[in-house]
Amino acid sequence: MNDDNDERRVVVTGLGVVSSIGIGWPEFWKNLIAGKSGISRVTAFDTSQYDRHYAGEVKNFDPTQFMSAEKASKIGRASQMAIAASKMALEDAGLKKEELPPNSCVCMGTTTGEIGILESINNVVYTQKNIFRNAALTTVYPAGSLSANVAHELQTTGHVVVFSTACAAGNYAVGFVYDLIKSNKCDLAIVGGSDPFSRIVYTGFNRLYTVAPEKCQPFDKNRKGMIPGEGAGVLILESMKSAKSRSANLYAEVLGYGLSCNANHMTDPLVSGIASAIKRALHSSKVDFNEVNYISAHGTGTVENDKIEVLGVRAVFNESVEQVYMSSIKSMLGHTMGAASALESVACSLSIKNNIIPPTINYEEFDEECNIKCVPNASLEAKVDVALNNASAFGGNNACVVFGVG
Repeated sequence: MNDDNDERRVVVTGLGVVSSIGIGWPEFWKNLIAGKSGISRVTAFDTSQYDRHYAGEVKNFDPTQFMSAEKASKIGRASQMAIAASKMALEDAGLKKEELPPNSCVCMGTTTGEIGILESINNVVYTQKNIFRNAALTTVYPAGSLSANVAHELQTTGHVVVFSTACAAGNYAVGFVYDLIKSNKCDLAIVGGSDPFSRIVYTGFNRLYTVAPEKCQPFDKNRKGMIPGEGAGVLILESMKSAKSRSANLYAEVLGYGLSCNANHMTDPLVSGIASAIKRALHSSKVDFNEVNYISAHGTGTVENDKIEVLGVRAVFNESVEQVYMSSIKSMLGHTMGAASALESVACSLSIKNNIIPPTINYEEFDEECNIKCVPNASLEAKVDVALNNASAFGGNNACVVFGVG
């Protein structure tokens, strides 16, 4: 495993979650290992003109519990959730914003950013109101505002970066910060991903005919597609030196990561692309595939994606893939887009800390093309020393992060 300079090892010291199965990591984790589904009928807008009517919406989220009402009114839902998750993660790490190192960074991933703002502008135009009276909406729309809003709220003055690499963005953010900390450019970072549920995303996936009727069934023979969702996941990543100096609680260690691009098709996955990201992640981590106990799958529940992901993993693990646990928490959360791999990083950290693997729910029938140990329908107590977090995205982006015992 990674044996670099001990002081620059990168560890996870705090976790924050906004999700359809819980706000705050304790509720999230309790429901995750209980196999609770966060999927329900869409309430954000009327879906009567759609063939599909289910999503993983976050219920009972009150942003004013985490920021002033004035602040909440001036930013979009993505930033609201990102700030909430960031503050929960900081509190979990035992830190106040006044105690953050001067070079503390904020790095977030997203697919659509403040897409709700764009939809609001569209509604203004559609209803023939005066768009110029609502010009303030445009100031919070740029994707960069996501990390900037977190940084403004927490008064951090280091790097402020957003990755918009779609569904792999959270892992991209973790990898970027891993490099910053390793190279001594940063001692602590607030890292994650956030995406809101939106009509635009829901319409897009419906037009692609990739949305399941009622439930997400990754790796099941009769899987029918993904379920869109929303949420935010944030991790506090810190150098081992910084963490030790304040006797911080360690959830896990980031051992390394790997990135790849299929350079083939905007939406279709590619076996070699997925395999390349995994190989690069293992090489970066100095981990052999035989040391991996758990793979947090991208596992969207679409017929092709799940099959290709299994083939990509098999290309690295060979027949050993049938001995490694590999589950998809999207079966419970839905696909939270840019928040997906961030929430899955939170889950990997908690799996390592607690030696429990979350299940793939809604699993009913074995598929020969997805011959893996998918932890069907019930969580599993098992030793987790090394976990891989797989993520793939439109545009051909693949990102794999390796977590180990901290």
